[in-house]
Amino acid sequence: MSDAMRVLITGAAGFIGAHVAGLLRERGEIGGRRIDALALTDLTLPQTSEEIAIRGDLADLGVMAKVATFRPDVVFHLAAVPGGASEQDYALGRRVNLDASLALFEALAASGSRPTVVYASSIAVYGTQLPDLVTPATPLRPPLTYGAHKRVCEILLADFTRRGLLDGRSVRLPGIVARAKSSAGLTSAFMSDILHALKSGAAYTCPVGPEATAWWMSARRCAENLAHAAVMDVSHADPERAWPLPVLRLSIQEIVDTCAARYGENRRTLVAFEPRSDVEAVFGRYPRLDDASARALGLRDDGSADELVRRALGEIN
Repeated sequence: MSDAMRVLITGAAGFIGAHVAGLLRERGEIGGRRIDALALTDLTLPQTSEEIAIRGDLADLGVMAKVATFRPDVVFHLAAVPGGASEQDYALGRRVNLDASLALFEALAASGSRPTVVYASSIAVYGTQLPDLVTPATPLRPPLTYGAHKRVCEILLADFTRRGLLDGRSVRLPGIVARAKSSAGLTSAFMSDILHALKSGAAYTCPVGPEATAWWMSARRCAENLAHAAVMDVSHADPERAWPLPVLRLSIQEIVDTCAARYGENRRTLVAFEPRSDVEAVFGRYPRLDDASARALGLRDDGSADELVRRALGEIN
């Protein structure tokens, strides 16, 4: 096997994609193998790029042909229409989140090179009304179309892997912070918005109550986990090839307390709570998570609430 590899990132101009691309540029390698060529796909890539920029919709046949010609060794499939947007526009969500993903898997499989595919799935596959402890045996009941499409792609990628056509690894991303405030289509945007507000000293109205719990991870740690997922030893892994990323389970009050300790006690008075039942039902009642299998593979969380906040806001790596 060559020491060099060709890497493709779909959705490279997005929030997580940009962090993954930045991390790979910074390191120049994955698991000790040098990155010989880096290709990026997205609708909004800049016209000039030091890498191979494939501008356009992943569902476009011309874009898919360029991806197939590139013949990547490792693919980070991050392109997606967010949950809120895909719920409002079913056709768009299906075209990007499901149809384009299947077309990508088929194009990569047809190359004959059996690339490693790291697929950014989501904790949206779990659903609501969860038990006190979510385990690998917990039934998956996605409450939204976005989660249903993510689950379908997990199954399809595992099947391509079973057939020996791809080496698939689905990782279920939790709430990743801190996105820009203008993030459209994300019902969970409050998780990022509250961090930005508390750091800057701005007033914020939270759509979930102080005791609402969520699963948190910084974008930097997410990118590190995705890179590790490409090289982790899964030879004895579950045939489903799908793992939740290890998380910090934190309440909104714990986030406020952490930010108050770091940025000033006056931050406590900046947050008003106006809980929305629809938001809290999906994003504010996450129980404990059994992520032992993911940790055993070398995936990790942010360490502490303080490290999460600092890393999410770019204060530490």
